[in-house]
Amino acid sequence: MKKQNDFPYSDSNKRYHTYDYAMRKQFGKKMARVCLDGGMSCPNLDGKKGTGGCIYCLNGSKAPEGNTELSITDQLRQGMALMQKKWPQAGFIAYFQAHTNTYAPVERLKCLYNEALAVKGIEGLAIATRPDCLSDGVCELLEYFSKKTYFTVELGLQTVHDETGACINRCHTWEDFLLGYEKLQKRGILTGIHLIDGLPGESPDMMIESARKIGMLRPYLVKLHLLYVEKGTVLSGWYLDGKYIPMERDAFIQTVCSQLEVLPPDTIIGRLTGDGEAQTLIAPQWSRKKLCVLNDVDKEFIKRDSWQGKFY
Repeated sequence: MKKQNDFPYSDSNKRYHTYDYAMRKQFGKKMARVCLDGGMSCPNLDGKKGTGGCIYCLNGSKAPEGNTELSITDQLRQGMALMQKKWPQAGFIAYFQAHTNTYAPVERLKCLYNEALAVKGIEGLAIATRPDCLSDGVCELLEYFSKKTYFTVELGLQTVHDETGACINRCHTWEDFLLGYEKLQKRGILTGIHLIDGLPGESPDMMIESARKIGMLRPYLVKLHLLYVEKGTVLSGWYLDGKYIPMERDAFIQTVCSQLEVLPPDTIIGRLTGDGEAQTLIAPQWSRKKLCVLNDVDKEFIKRDSWQGKFY
């Protein structure tokens, strides 16, 4: 029987490598991300690859705290002030989250990233982007920042199954992802990968296969998101027409645990679920009880006598 603290990347009851644990080991304190909107678009919005974005996007991905009417500096100061009320001793990482954050001229990207790093209290950068938006010039810039500060790049993959990718209007392939991922690895850039559970037409076995395949790449970080339905999205129309049924809570918990079991134990788990905003969320409503879901993941691991990487 595995004891509470036997998992090597935990100092609590968690049997997976949490972001909180990793950051405390890296920085010696809790680190919080401040989400930013750099005013960029996406090739899946502006017509270069597609229009309308993925079926679950509400006007494209967005940063909860981001506000394009404010400068990057002001967005950071505002976000940090709010977070300091909850975590007075925390450090901060600037997270360019909204849309595709390498989809702009290199000089503009450099200015935005430098502006974020210049804000007092910011100790690192995280960049969310698409794997097909990594030109040689952009990769050179990302490598420069990776040598300057704590720096991660997160790639939106969502699924390794191209038939699902086509269904959700992702507008890039698994092969496109592999090419982008390899570009970053060759430059030594810490790379994260996003997966979404509950995509239309996918079985739990398909979701576990996505985790298994990305686990073979040994990513620095993985985020597992729950697909939820928001008002105003293409997916909401499917849901209201009875063409899409969200994952049930128990199925999600079982699938997440099985995914963690096939990921490397040293890969950081940046997120385990998703929680839509109350005013836009249609379904599933159980996703609002995030802490309850996370607690049940812990309980399921104990029930299975399992942990992240058990079957890696």
